[in-house]
Amino acid sequence: MKKHSVELSGHRTSIAIEDEFWIELKKIAEQKKMSLRQLLIQIDNAHTTNLASSIRLFVLKHYIDQNTQSQQNSV
Repeated sequence: MKKHSVELSGHRTSIAIEDEFWIELKKIAEQKKMSLRQLLIQIDNAHTTNLASSIRLFVLKHYIDQNTQSQQNSV
């Protein structure tokens, strides 16, 4: 795991998360035409667990939703 330092809502925080999740999170931000910081703030405002876990769940849900949508479009 790698630590990433970011500023969210006026405070600096470190997020320890696997590179794979960090890379995918950056890709999602790009797809949504958002900065990584904007996306992290959105996740931070909505999370109910620690931020690293919330990021993992966000990435997982994003790809599950994308897969479901793709399957529905192919029917």
